[in-house]
This record gives sequence, structure tokens and C-alpha cells, in this order.
Amino acid sequence: MLWCFRKRQPHSTWNELAFLFWTVTAAVTTTATQAVLGINGDHDDTTGEWLNSIHRNRHEQTTRHSGPLLRSGYNEKNLEPSHFTSTNTKQQGPPSWEELDRRVVPSWYDEAKFGIFLHWGVFSVPALCSEWFGTYWRNHWGPCAAQIASIMNGTERPKFAYQEFASRFQAELYNATEWSRVFARSGAQYVVLTSKHHEGYCMWDSTDIATTWQWNVMDVGPRRDLLGELAQAVKKETSPHTGRFIKFGVYHSLYEWFNPLYRQDQSNNFTTNHFVTLKTMAELRQLVERYHPELIWSDGEWEAHSDYWQAREFLHWYSTQVTTGVWNDRWGTDTLCHHGDFVTCTDRYNPGHLVNKKWENALTIDKSSWGWNRLSNYDDYLTTKELINSLIETVAFNGNFLLNVGPSADGTLNPIFMDRLVGMGEWLAVNGAAIYNTRPWDQCQIEPPPSLPMKKTPFGKSPEGDMPSSPVVYYTRTSDLLFVHLTEWPPGNQILLSCPQPSEDTIITLLGLSDTTTDPLNEARLKSPTPSAALTWSVRQGGRGDPGGGGLLVTLPPLTPDIIPCQHAWVLQLTNVANLNDGHDNQATTIT
Repeated sequence: MLWCFRKRQPHSTWNELAFLFWTVTAAVTTTATQAVLGINGDHDDTTGEWLNSIHRNRHEQTTRHSGPLLRSGYNEKNLEPSHFTSTNTKQQGPPSWEELDRRVVPSWYDEAKFGIFLHWGVFSVPALCSEWFGTYWRNHWGPCAAQIASIMNGTERPKFAYQEFASRFQAELYNATEWSRVFARSGAQYVVLTSKHHEGYCMWDSTDIATTWQWNVMDVGPRRDLLGELAQAVKKETSPHTGRFIKFGVYHSLYEWFNPLYRQDQSNNFTTNHFVTLKTMAELRQLVERYHPELIWSDGEWEAHSDYWQAREFLHWYSTQVTTGVWNDRWGTDTLCHHGDFVTCTDRYNPGHLVNKKWENALTIDKSSWGWNRLSNYDDYLTTKELINSLIETVAFNGNFLLNVGPSADGTLNPIFMDRLVGMGEWLAVNGAAIYNTRPWDQCQIEPPPSLPMKKTPFGKSPEGDMPSSPVVYYTRTSDLLFVHLTEWPPGNQILLSCPQPSEDTIITLLGLSDTTTDPLNEARLKSPTPSAALTWSVRQGGRGDPGGGGLLVTLPPLTPDIIPCQHAWVLQLTNVANLNDGHDNQATTIT
């Protein structure tokens, strides 16, 4: 029937395509729909009524709209439900994953290093436990199930449905321009917003897509294009740290918890793809054509193969529409940690060693939740120092750092998030040269703290006893400079480095420290200050296995709080390092 309908109407109107969708939806049995929505409690009966109301009002609603179902270039062939393994012998198929992986990844992503992730949506209204609240509450599971049930039973009426939270999602204090300024101040070079999470609510004006009817920001909730406003504001913002325009990207969940079309495909063992053709691809294409995101952060891939999701077809098309666009690895059960411009592998991914393929550490400021969580207390948030140390480690091992913030339903950023972002920006204002546009040092990425006995040094006699352990250090580099990241200030103002081999011309400086800082009373230096103050260093004989240790001993100046260049971590810059370009000791590993 669907095929005949499509053939009779080669130029389907919005109403006809809406009819097509609801014909498919009607094929889903009431039993299946109830199973999808988890109708097994008082509040779930209302959920069933909510879905039924959509069916009852579909005809009335469609008569009030005009224009095409999709402005995203989706033609009738794209809309035809089909078996995901079917092929068209008349046309060349999509490129393989290996072919997609061989494309040259736009350089901006690797150079950026630091971005902001935003999890915001209807789940921000209850703000209980995490952005997975909808399924935790509906299906009575998860880490906060008992607490959620207690709160909901005490605050909401019987038969209250999750969908009713959408009308309370008003974003009345949301100011996209202010957000973008905060993100620029943090030092972030790209911003990624949830366009749709697993509950299916669309954060942009998706009213042209019939399958998002009454479940998007224009039909219910703020009645504003929240994503569109942020995309416009972010793209206008210039980073004070790099002088470059900030990039905008979108997060998009492929699957949805409660969508009957998806559950029907799932019950068919994904041999049908009604959900993909009628909803997922329509959304992704509209997001690309309307907002031109330069990063697509896909999620919700773990139940079906990438062929079901039509991932390769879409990404090939996307690469032709946004030539500077990049994407992650979450496009099907066969892609995670293997295919994509960068890999994420797991949430909060940190391999702890150098990885050849570009990867990303998506990390939450709230230790347990991506969305705003009213149950969190002060100790549940990572400190600025912890975040900076994680940024340093991530970049040293060839990763990007995507720091997540959970805005409130009213559109505000909680002060604790603001504090962390401002702290990141202040540190990067001093040390950004060691982060942006750098790459890992093949020779050495991390140096464990050596334990060395105190003894007479070229700089005088040290106190008796054992020398305290030096801090863990990380390395990054550019074409001609080596950066040494100190995660703690070294005891006795001395640090012994085993990896770098200095030359006679090596100069070592502390980023952010000038000659006038080290000797503020020297009038000659005040009149003609040099760009930075060279530190004293010497070479200690001995190998890494020797009791006394060997390496490059650097003495840092004693700094008082009023002249120390930054807090949390400090960076040494080394020039003319003899072994900077030696690649024989490459410690890189591949993903397994």
C-alpha cells in the first residue's frame, strides 16, 4: 500500500507524507506501543493517552500546515521504507568505513583541543539523577530509582506523564549570546549542543518533519529555536585565546527510548527501517542543511548495525555539504572505537597512553550526570585543578577534551559550572601555547615522578634527607618547541626531567613569567623587559635506573602569590631540544 501511494503521488505534499507516516505508525499494534512506552503503572496510562491524542488530532493538525514535510532534500526514494541490506545495482553504493576513515580530517579539530558539551532538554525540568531520568522513572531502574520514585510520588499528581514536563521547559532566561561569551571566555574552540537526546525531544525548529510533531521546541515548551539561536551566537564569537571563530556542532541520538516506529523495527530484528527513513535521517539532514554544524556527535548506536542507520550514506553526503565537518564513532554496533574522524569508545574515555587515532575525552563537570542534577552536592563536581590536569593528560595522549555542562531548564548556567569554565579560561590564557595547535611528543608523553635522594647540587647544598618526589609531568610539542606540564609545583623549586636532552642553545622559560616578574625591582629590566625570563638548568649524569638519577635539572624561581603566573598547573617551554624530533622511541599504540 505504501509503495502504491508513493508511486501515485510523485510530488507528495506535507499532508500526504504525514498520512504516510501515520499509516506506518498505525501498523504498530496497541500492545507493542504499550510495551514501548512501558505502560505498567499509573503515570504510564496517561502516556498512552498522550500518544493516542496525537493520532486523533493528526488530521486536524495537518490541515493547518502547508509546505513540504522536509526541507532537508529528502526525496521520495529516501522516504521509502526498505530492508537495510538492499542495494541499488544501478548506482554506486556508499563508501566503505575504511574509505571514509581515509579522508583527510579537517585540521581545525585537532588544533582546537578543547570544546564545550551541553546536555539540555526536557530532562532538565525534573533534573533528577541524570539525563536518563525518563527511562529510570518510567521503567523503575537505575542508580536513583528509589529516590526518584519518592520525589515524584510526593510532588506530582497520579498518572503524571514524562511528556508533561515539556510544557514546563520554558528556557525563559536563556540568552544564547551570553552563553557563547562564557564559552569563549573558557578557552573552548567548539561547542556541541544536544539537538535530540534519547527521549526524542527536538531542540530546534523541526516542525517541517511530521514525525517530530508535538515533541519539539516550537510545538511544546519554549516555542523558540534554542539550537538555532545558539548556533548563530557561537559562530559569531571569536576566541580571545586563539583569535579564531568558535565552531558549532550538534549531538544527536540515533535511537529513541519510546518511539513506536523504532520499537517496531527492533521487533523486526532491524530488517525494516521505517524509523530511520521517516525520522532519523530527516532530522540529521535538516540539521546539516539548516545549521551547517562542523561536528556531529552521534549517540544511541548500540542496538543496531550502522547499515540499519544508513550511516555511511549520510556521512558521505555530510562531507560534501560541510567540507570542514567531522564526526565521531557512534554510528552502529560495528563502529564504536573503530571508525570515525575521532573515537570516543566509552563515556569519559581516557586510554591513559598515546593513541595514534584521534580520540576525544567527553567529561562531565558533575561526576555522575550529563544533565543538570538537583540531587548533586558540592563534592559531586570536579574541581578546576582536576579538570585542568585532565585537559593536559588528554592533549598529551593525542585527545581532545570535551567538557560537559548541564544547563537548567530556565536557560541559566549554574554558578559552579561558570566557576569551572572561567578557571579553565584563566589557565589557558597563560598556557594556551602549550595546548592549542600542539601535538604529542613521540619520545615521551608522561614522566613518572622519580624519587631522588637529596645531595649537593650545582645550586648549593640541599637539606639532609630524601628529596620529595617530583610531580608527574606531561609533554606536548610544536614543530620547534617542547612544553613540560607540571601538575604540581616541585618541592624545593627543582624538577628533574629524564626525557628531554638539551643542547648548548636550549633556553627554558616558564609560560607567563617575565623578567620583570622574577626581579621586579630591577629598574633596567623594567625599562626594557625581555619577553620571558630564562630559568637555570644543568645536566645530571646517570641513567633512569641509577640511584641518583640523571637528566635535566631545572630550577624554578621562588614565586610569591602576587607574581605567580597562574594556578593549578605550570608549563615550561624548552627551545632547541636535541632529541625533539627523534622518533625511534615512539610509544604510540593503536586501538584494540
